[in-house]
Amino acid sequence: MTDPFGFMKTPRRPVPARPVEARLGDWREVYAGQALLPLISEQANRCMDCGLPFCHSGCPLGNLIPEWNAYAARGNWRAAYDRLHATNNFPEVTGRLCPAPCEDACVLAINDDPVTIKNVEQAIADEGLRRGYLAPRPPERLSGKTVAVIGSGPAGLAAAQQLTRAGHTVAVYERSDRLGGLLRYGIPEFKLEKEQVELRIGQMREEGTVFRTGVHVGGPAGGAAGASDTGSGAVSLDAAHLRRRFDAVVVAVGALEGRELPVPGRELLGIHQAMEYLTCANRVREGDYPASPVSAEGRHVIIVGGGDTGSDCLGTALRQGALSVVQLDINPVPGDTRPDHQPWPVYPKVYRISHAHEEARGREGTDPRLFASATLCFEGDAAGRVRALRLTAVEPVARRPVGDSERVLPAGLVLLALGFNGPERTGGLPDGLGLTWDARGTFARDAAFAALGGPRASGVFVAGDAGRGQSLVVWAIAEGRSAAAAVDRYLTGSTELPAPVSAFDVPLTA
Repeated sequence: MTDPFGFMKTPRRPVPARPVEARLGDWREVYAGQALLPLISEQANRCMDCGLPFCHSGCPLGNLIPEWNAYAARGNWRAAYDRLHATNNFPEVTGRLCPAPCEDACVLAINDDPVTIKNVEQAIADEGLRRGYLAPRPPERLSGKTVAVIGSGPAGLAAAQQLTRAGHTVAVYERSDRLGGLLRYGIPEFKLEKEQVELRIGQMREEGTVFRTGVHVGGPAGGAAGASDTGSGAVSLDAAHLRRRFDAVVVAVGALEGRELPVPGRELLGIHQAMEYLTCANRVREGDYPASPVSAEGRHVIIVGGGDTGSDCLGTALRQGALSVVQLDINPVPGDTRPDHQPWPVYPKVYRISHAHEEARGREGTDPRLFASATLCFEGDAAGRVRALRLTAVEPVARRPVGDSERVLPAGLVLLALGFNGPERTGGLPDGLGLTWDARGTFARDAAFAALGGPRASGVFVAGDAGRGQSLVVWAIAEGRSAAAAVDRYLTGSTELPAPVSAFDVPLTA
């Protein structure tokens, strides 16, 4: 165990990010090159090794946090690495991207600063990689069963890896030209360098997982086997044909149907969905474009939406050389402490500063966010391009406009980061697999991830955002692992694969 008095002797000390000036000059991760040891061992030693560790409940993966904290505190990186991977397929990803609800559920957080769990997780994963611990784990024997996984985001990859290790023959179908889903094209390089994704893909290939990129399952039909060029670089494959070829199918296509902003002027040029903008920026980093076709360079940028996607757009726009960046959030300014209706151990809505907000502050001297603000309309120039955004302050609860609060902001690029409504509505995937929609706009399923849709949906399972809706990367991985267990049971009658969540589980609430 850790030092039982460690939390009393050692204050919380997160790993420092690189200086703002250095970060804005490149696209490397914000922590790249920062010294982690022995800081991480000291911070891991603050873990109380609680009898009832609520950090387990704060994380849907059920990560064995006190155990790998104890190993990290003693410098036993092999054991820490193994315990980390006992519950998580991709800890180097969650250690970088997850907002760490486990830290708010840490028992220390009742009246003190919690353990730096996220930093410890990333450090263990990275140190294990440096020491050569990452190795393939192919199955000892094959089951003779075949599974198709549609989508290569975190849910699809986790499901595929678990099923491959269980002995099934797994093929992952990805519409894009590269693997990773949102990890590849939706997350900026400064948060997740794509080398991390490539390393895991390489491990999975060596374990036996087969990958098929540029295949749009449910795209426009054509050809005897349902295959034709869609005109977007992807080849279309009939979903019903795919289902007949495999013993089971896992649908993990994400929730990419972006929410719209139906206000006057929306049709003006220069107004884009956030994911279109982030994808273009990531393709520049991949070498596909010499410069982004949707760039913030030399423009006044307004981001509509106050969440993580909006923050990613902010950091990207700053690196592209935007003249100014403003982020609009319809919610009021959160407080600095937990509100009474969000007590420990739930993840509270408090005032938080992302790395991108810190960068904007460093460049401009002020927080780039305008809280309690709503867009009224866009104004354009004679060429039909956006030139301004008219907004108003809104009331905290009803969100009604506040009188005499209208103002106009200059805008050469507007990015809509309002979240997602569920899987994309176009294409033949739902009909081909017998999928139906639930009231939230996601694919309907039962508690064991089996798709609801009658006999045609038999053997089809739904994992990740496609069934849950927009969520965190830890939930996607947890769902992928749980869906894999459900598929294994469907194919063999029983399973030894872990299932950390059901399809209807939700984060901790008061």
